[in-house]
Amino acid sequence: MTRLLEGKRCIVTGGTRGLGLAMCVAFARHGARVALTYHKDDASAEDAKRAVAAAGSEPLVFKGSVADSAHVKSTVAAVVAAFGGVDVLVNNAGVTQVLPISLLEEADWDELMDVNVKGVYLYSRAVLRHMIRAKRGNILNIGNFASERIIESPVHYAASKSALRGLTEALAREVGRYAIRVNLLAPGLAEVGMAQGLPQHRQTEYLDKCPLGRLARADEVAEMAAFLVSDSNSFMTGAKVVLDGGL
Repeated sequence: MTRLLEGKRCIVTGGTRGLGLAMCVAFARHGARVALTYHKDDASAEDAKRAVAAAGSEPLVFKGSVADSAHVKSTVAAVVAAFGGVDVLVNNAGVTQVLPISLLEEADWDELMDVNVKGVYLYSRAVLRHMIRAKRGNILNIGNFASERIIESPVHYAASKSALRGLTEALAREVGRYAIRVNLLAPGLAEVGMAQGLPQHRQTEYLDKCPLGRLARADEVAEMAAFLVSDSNSFMTGAKVVLDGGL
């Protein structure tokens, strides 16, 4: 296998489960040094640490909220101290709730926006201070088909993922002069992650509309992410890459 990320120093937020873990494992297999973050589940973090190590990279693991500025700053500082810098940031951490807007409390809205949008801002700001000095780097934001309204999705979740599109485009224009690329990967429903929390009728609706007639495999999304942050993808920035089976 071509090792697309040989020697790259990577941070993946929300990296202990689902697509986040799949990306960490894929990055390790492609030769990267991996740091991953998680919020609460210590058991999943231990499992992820073993899986990434088995793939070829002894990972750095950090516990805390992506919406906590102090935690973000200390995590990035620790990664820079250990790895000597940061080449890749994947803003993957996210939450969702399947609630109609009539039942959506203000606190629910604020919590989701803090994680899904503010967390991306905080981590991007923290790593960019190092990437700009180095005059190189890659940021990949993980979006979702929900922002396209292909099927019914929670209003606050769709709004947060739509916000990532604008953030990606604006940030790509701002930091392109430093040879830093910023892109967005928008997978459809996958066999892991958000799909597991959806009612069965929502999954059925998705599959009925998907030309390929199946959910994405985690490794398919992870391999696309590895390519997008690699030097092989050297002239793409501000782009949205959709991986949804043809919806």
